[in-house]
Order: sequence, then structure tokens, then C-alpha cells
Amino acid sequence: MMTAALHTPDDADILLVDDIPDNLRVLSTILEAEGYRCRKALGGALALKAIALAPPDLILLDITMPIMDGFEVCRQLKTNQATQNIPTIFLTARDAEAEKEQAFNLGAADYIVKPFMVYEVLLRVKHQLALRRQQQQLEAQNRQLQAEINVRQQIEVELRRQRQRSEELLTNVLPFQIAQRLKEREQAIADQFDSVTILFADIVDFSTVAAQLTPCELVQLLNQIFSRFDELAALYGLEKIKTIGDAYMVAAGVPVARHDHARAIAQMALDMQATIGEFWRPDGHPFQLRIGINSGSVVAGVIGIRKFIYDLWGDTVNIASFMETTGMASKIQVSESSYNSLKDHFTLEPRGPIKLKSGDRVSTYWLLPQEQAAYNCPSANALGRPNPVFCWG
Repeated sequence: MMTAALHTPDDADILLVDDIPDNLRVLSTILEAEGYRCRKALGGALALKAIALAPPDLILLDITMPIMDGFEVCRQLKTNQATQNIPTIFLTARDAEAEKEQAFNLGAADYIVKPFMVYEVLLRVKHQLALRRQQQQLEAQNRQLQAEINVRQQIEVELRRQRQRSEELLTNVLPFQIAQRLKEREQAIADQFDSVTILFADIVDFSTVAAQLTPCELVQLLNQIFSRFDELAALYGLEKIKTIGDAYMVAAGVPVARHDHARAIAQMALDMQATIGEFWRPDGHPFQLRIGINSGSVVAGVIGIRKFIYDLWGDTVNIASFMETTGMASKIQVSESSYNSLKDHFTLEPRGPIKLKSGDRVSTYWLLPQEQAAYNCPSANALGRPNPVFCWG
């Protein structure tokens, strides 16, 4: 429970207001004998000036004064935010009930009628000063509390900003659905997907170019190229899996299954080949891409406890990578499984069989440029994504 210390006489500042000097002298003699510091004002206008210069702890105010009476002084004090809490005791010879009522309606703290008893004045002064000190302590505590609240609010705003930033970074690294599952404290995540199409792309002879560039130039160039690929992946609602050096991997059908996975990847591959021609090597020739595509089943998920990455595993991934490494510059090599999903929508031509690392021979095809776009991306809702996927054309 809070206990308020009373004003000690030597730190209490009391303003006495009366238009009769003798009244001020008598009253100040009584109060100063008790150790109070007293200031005197001959009239209401002088009182307001003295209060503006140095607000007192207490005001003893006469009512009957020329030009500006005590009621008007009190009214002006109570309408000013800087002075409205200063306690005011009317000390007057006027004893009418109506005047007492008017004084208290104006906000007076007390009302003493002349002639007065000295002990009564001292007790009421002491009481009002004690209340004033309690009020000041409460105001100080409220200011401190408000300051603490403001600091906490700023901390909360910063924490929300940091949390939002962390979530943005998390969803920028991982698919939205996977990020949500990790936030729900799910440990290792592994899902089986039966129908997925994977694309691997590699910049042809990039190591030769890299040797001619500074580290900063090299990173800026890759950032420009891969940022364009990222835009295409977002356009078609695909999931960028990772980049390794100058290689780019993207998939369709994970982490949300979709029936058009092969067509979406095929259209992105064509757009990637068109896009890479906008970037030029130091020797004045355009860059070239080698792209491989394969469809099938994969296991997709997140493992480990640090530096999460959403990755894919299975023969489908290996064959997609093999389609790229055995491809040709500016060509898109497609496996037979992807060909079966694309043949009714895109123009392809046989390349002939190639030998896998296992020794098996498989048929492959070239995906050829199309006279017009063969695929239009679906709506965001159809892809199960939180943000819209924008289509061109």
C-alpha cells in the first residue's frame, strides 16, 4: 500500500492572494511561524502572473477584490491544464451558502470564513498540502508507468517487426506450407509425391566466364540471372528448390500436388531459354542454358535442425539431373515420362536413346520453341498458395 509523505514546512510554497496588505501580513506571519514559505499577491491579476512564473503548492485566495475577484482567478486556474491541479482554499469574510457552492463548483479545495481560528487554518493548510503531495506522487508514478508502457509498446512493435521479418525469411527459404508446419514444432518433414516434374538448368561454360570476373561481378551476374528465373517460377506457381553454383533446380507438384506439373515446368523451361539470351558474356556472345526435365515420384521434405532446406530425393531427381548433364547448349532435353505428359500440348522431337549411369538406355526428346505460349498458369487458390500468382498475356 502506498504511503504519501506530507509536505515539510520548509519545502511548501504557498501563495497568499488579497487586495488588503494587512490581511496578507497577518496570514503570512501565521504560516511563516510554522516554517512555510509564503508569497503575496495584491489582487487577482498579480496572482495569475506569479502563478505563471512559479506555480505554488497551495493558494489561499480572497473572493472580494477589485478588477478581478477570487472567483475569476479560480476559474482561470481551473481552465488551464498547467494550473488546474493546484489546490485553492478560499479565505474570505463572505459566508453565504450560494458563494460557498459557487466556490466548490469552480473547483475550490476548501473554504474558510473570516474571522478564522489560527489552528483551523493551519490544519486545513497541512491537510491540503498532504493531499497535494499525494497527488504529485501519483502523477509522477503515472508518468513513470506511462513511460514504461511506451517502452514496452516499442519493444512489442519491434518484436512483431522482427517476428514478421523472421517469418518472411522463413517463407522465402521454404515453401509456405512447409514453413507453417515447422512453426507448429513439427520435426523432420517427409512427404511422398507420385506425380512431380523436376527441371535442372546449367549455364554452359560458366566456369570460363567466372575466371574473367571479380567475385563481386560474378555474384551480381548470377543474382541477376537467377532473379529472373525466380520471377518465372513465381509466375507459374513453381517451387524453386535450390541453386548450386551456376545450376538452378525447380519443381512442380510439390509441396502441393497439381495435375499440370509437367506443362508448367515445360513452359518455364522455354521462358528460361528466351530469358538467358538477354545476358551477354564478356566475349560478346549471349549466355546459353542446358536444361533437363523429368517426371515421376519423389520424396520431399526437410531434415536436420539447422539451415533448413526443402529438398527432393529419388530416382526422378537423379534422372532429371542426368537429362541436364547429357543435354546440349540452348536445348531442353525431356525424359520419356515427361514426354508422355507434354506431347499433346507442346512440340517435341526425338533425340534418340541415351545410356543412364545404371547402364539402361532410355528414350529422350527435345522440347522445341513454340510459336505461342502453350500453357497459362492457374489461379493462386488452385495452387494452394497464400499470395497471388500473376500471369502475363
